[in-house]
Amino acid sequence: MKIEILGPGCPRCHETERRVINALAKAGKDAEVTHVYDLKEIAKRKVMFTPAVAIDGEVKISGRVPSEEEILKLLGT
Repeated sequence: MKIEILGPGCPRCHETERRVINALAKAGKDAEVTHVYDLKEIAKRKVMFTPAVAIDGEVKISGRVPSEEEILKLLGT
């Protein structure tokens, strides 16, 4: 599983990344977590508002910081 945080590196983006990592730990799942900072790459994915979370290439959340519970649901736990 590959999870990408899309955003320019603002505090909300970093908080989203922290919550994703915490949710993975709670779920006991392994995933490659990366942060996409490049605005051109973010725009290619049709993300208009950051932060955004993409799982295996599909944008699941955009424009807000998700709760850990929401992330856990996306992970299938």
